[in-house]
Amino acid sequence: MLIGYLRTSTSEQVAGLEAQRRDLIGAGCEKLFEEQVSSVAVREQLTQAIDFVRSGDTLIVTRIDRLARSTSDLLGIIATLERKEVALRILDFSGSVVDTASPTGRLLLTMMSAIAEFERRLMLERQKEGIAKAKAEGRYKGRAPTARAKTPQIISLAHEGLGASVIAQRLSVSRASVYRILKDAAA
Repeated sequence: MLIGYLRTSTSEQVAGLEAQRRDLIGAGCEKLFEEQVSSVAVREQLTQAIDFVRSGDTLIVTRIDRLARSTSDLLGIIATLERKEVALRILDFSGSVVDTASPTGRLLLTMMSAIAEFERRLMLERQKEGIAKAKAEGRYKGRAPTARAKTPQIISLAHEGLGASVIAQRLSVSRASVYRILKDAAA
C-alpha cells in the first residue's frame, strides 16, 4: 500500500498543502496523513502514519524537508520504517524519485539529507549576520514585546487606578493578558 504524508509549518500555507496532496494522490497514495505543524513540534500525523504502515508498504513524501528536521531525524525515521519493512519514497529530487528500498536510494537520501541540513544551517548563519547588520544600522526592531515584557507598566497603570480594558488598549496587549499579569503579581 502507498501511504502519503504531507505537512506544512503553518496553517497559512494552504497552497503548499494542496500541492503536496495533489502530488501524493498522483503518485498513487491510497491513504494520506496530513498536518500543519512546525517540524520541531510534535508531529502526531507522522507518528500515526508510521504506526499505520505495514510490511511491504511504502511511505511517500513530496520533499525531504516535509518529513525530517535533520539528518539524524531522517535516519531515525528510516530505521523505524526499515524495522517494519516499509520503504520510503521521496518524490522531488530534481525530477527523480529516491526510494530507500535499494541501497543506492538509501545512500542518496542520506547524502541529500546532509546537504539539506548544511544548507539550512548556512541560511540561519546568513540570517543572523543580516540581523546583526540591520541592528548595527538601527534598522532592526526585533520582535514586538510580549505582554509579559510589559508587566511593570501594567502593574503601574493598575496602581494608578486604570481598568484592564484601558491598560490593554494603551499598551496594545489583550485584556486577558492584563488580568493574568495582575493575578500573578497579586499572588
